[in-house]
Amino acid sequence: MKNKKQFRELLLKWNRKENKRTMPWKGEKDAYKVWLSEIILQQTRVEQGWNYYERFIQQYPNISALANAKDEEVFKLWEGLGYYSRCKNLLHTARTVNEKYAGNFPAEYDAILKLKGIGAYTANAIASFCFDLPYAVVDGNVLRVLSRYFGIDIPVDSTEGKHFFSRLAQECLDKKQPGEYNQSIMDFGATVCKPVPLCNHCPMKVTCTAFNSGNVAVLPVKQKSIIKKERWLSYFIFSIGHKKFVQQRTAKDIWQNLHEFYPEETTVNPEWDIKKINTWLKTYFNIEKVKSIYIIAAKKQTLTHRFIHGYFICVDLFTIPEKLQDANGYWLTDDEIKLKAFPRFIHQFTQKKAIQAQVL
Repeated sequence: MKNKKQFRELLLKWNRKENKRTMPWKGEKDAYKVWLSEIILQQTRVEQGWNYYERFIQQYPNISALANAKDEEVFKLWEGLGYYSRCKNLLHTARTVNEKYAGNFPAEYDAILKLKGIGAYTANAIASFCFDLPYAVVDGNVLRVLSRYFGIDIPVDSTEGKHFFSRLAQECLDKKQPGEYNQSIMDFGATVCKPVPLCNHCPMKVTCTAFNSGNVAVLPVKQKSIIKKERWLSYFIFSIGHKKFVQQRTAKDIWQNLHEFYPEETTVNPEWDIKKINTWLKTYFNIEKVKSIYIIAAKKQTLTHRFIHGYFICVDLFTIPEKLQDANGYWLTDDEIKLKAFPRFIHQFTQKKAIQAQVL
């Protein structure tokens, strides 16, 4: 295998002379800010996460402020980022650090790793960036750089690959300046050794195995591709007067703890029309007559493992049906609804964006 010391030296030289990538958390030594940025950037592009990070820092400048915040306020600030279990874990860890460590992140690796929502990657980032501990980060950018430079075709998502690349990353790490090294390799993968790489501008191409063997396009190798399932969610927006029925999702499913309108899930496109809607209302709510009904076709949302399709079906009621009187929800005005956290899929209705209404 190629010289790891040479790789490390070339990488750090590139970082000091050519790396122009800027981010508000880059070079940060405050563990709270590094942790917050890493949690926000899980499953999120830097361009999108940047604004969320700055809003969080402005509203919660330290971990104690976040720990003492109301859940609803934090979820509302998180709205649109998706993967809401991250937000739930964010609050849990903030409160743990505030209570157990007096508002200061622990400086020991094992203690960092035990905090909820923090895996090896995030723990390694915090440990190296904030406490100069010798732990290598391994994300998609790092895997791509290492796989190409050293010419390794072991699938990065296999058990063997995960162990191999973790070991290789640790062997390449600059133990004296782990934070700088980790930031350098991530930035290099994000700006030069991208999925479609800028090989002509790469200072490592002379010694890069993939470049010299013509295998750049096939590395890194992945063993399996994600099969996305399709879900159809139809939301019935029941309104009476100036209020609409809203409930909170409590099941361990997507969007747990967020709010929603009354849901109806089907395995295929329900292809709603006026007859089907009236039949559904009669069957499930014993509703014989309503003031008006109209359908809004939702824009498809893509999640990591799912495609979410659906409709918003607005039903203006004469009276509240018994089933909704007993339901675990509440009737809110539009202004009150704006204060609640909704998933992005429903947010397109609440914000009246990118939708087409078909009045029936």
